[in-house]
Amino acid sequence: MSKAKEKKAHSDAKIHKHTAKDKRKTFWIKQNLKKKKKFEKQAAPRKQQEKPGPPQEAQQISANWKSLQQILKSSQPEKRHQNGFTTKKHQENAFQRSSVNTGAPSKRDSGKKEKQLSTVVPKEVGEKLKLPAASDSHQSAAPKRKKDKEIPNSEEEGPKKKKKKISLVEERKPTEDDLWFDDVDPDVIEETMGAEAAEIMRRKQGIRSKSKEPETSLVKESAFSGITQTVAIDCEMVGVGPDGEESILARVSLVNKFGKCIYDKYVKPTEKVTDYRTAVSGIRPEDIKDGEDIQTVQREVADILKGRIVVGHAIHNDLKILLLDHPKKFIRDTQKYKPFRRIAKSCRPSLKVLCREVLNVKVQQGEHSSVQDAQATMRLYTLVKKQWEAEISGKKKNKESEEKKKRKPR
Repeated sequence: MSKAKEKKAHSDAKIHKHTAKDKRKTFWIKQNLKKKKKFEKQAAPRKQQEKPGPPQEAQQISANWKSLQQILKSSQPEKRHQNGFTTKKHQENAFQRSSVNTGAPSKRDSGKKEKQLSTVVPKEVGEKLKLPAASDSHQSAAPKRKKDKEIPNSEEEGPKKKKKKISLVEERKPTEDDLWFDDVDPDVIEETMGAEAAEIMRRKQGIRSKSKEPETSLVKESAFSGITQTVAIDCEMVGVGPDGEESILARVSLVNKFGKCIYDKYVKPTEKVTDYRTAVSGIRPEDIKDGEDIQTVQREVADILKGRIVVGHAIHNDLKILLLDHPKKFIRDTQKYKPFRRIAKSCRPSLKVLCREVLNVKVQQGEHSSVQDAQATMRLYTLVKKQWEAEISGKKKNKESEEKKKRKPR
């Protein structure tokens, strides 16, 4: 009997435990439900009292300004109009004025509206709303006005563009297709169509381009006009004796390395002149009648040439007629320079040919001028001075090395 009683007591204890747990669960469930109901009751009036939200886009600011006013009423306390402060009503009126114009603001009004918004909207609300500038608030209307303004500008610019097109057509350079004819003189084309068309025609016909004026190409106008380390010389002669076969000095001219004349004198003849050779020399009786004595000219020219590099064309003739001598290492003869000989395809090229082929300049077209010939020889030299002098210095080095080898004892 005692065992059976113990079993019953044990089973009753288990049942009591289960019932106690169930009671606790039900109690806490009821408590949670009560809390939820209370929370819902408290949350319901809050939802009703929620304020209308601010506009999300910039274009909705002017449309939903009432909702913004409600936010401002709740956030801003009333202020007095004294001591520079504005009242609540004054702020509302200012905001209404700024929101009446829904179109694009003008440049003058944009600054005012920005100031009004800054006075009306407090910092905290402004940061939440992230209000854009007044000029950006109406993006749809502003571009229309800009387009309207741009129309007259485009109309004004229209004629200018047309004028530019016309000028481009007028200034268009001629091409080989335009010059389809072959049997027309390039000089005639130059007169009618211009220099560029004439150059194209000369190129097609295999004619060299028209020569430049000697005055502009042989002389540097703004350069130094005194004596330089390099000078060019040229002389003119007249004929004496039977048939004028023998020559005597009639004129001497010297120029510096810039083509500026530094010496030019006519020489009084020591014998009776039988041939003035005017067609070539340009000398006339009146030129040499009152000329300088030959001894004076020789002395003055010798003083200028002393210690200087002398340039000339077939310079041995000039020195011979002056009865002067000059060191060979200081002489530069354009007739003997090998590259010039190759260009002219002659072992003794004339100055006229060299100027035409190398300088593209016409000289000696009629009566010769010793000044112009000296300028031409100097221009030829200065054109190839670096190569010419390099060759001379290279030859000197080779000679010195050969002499040293010969001196060494074997």
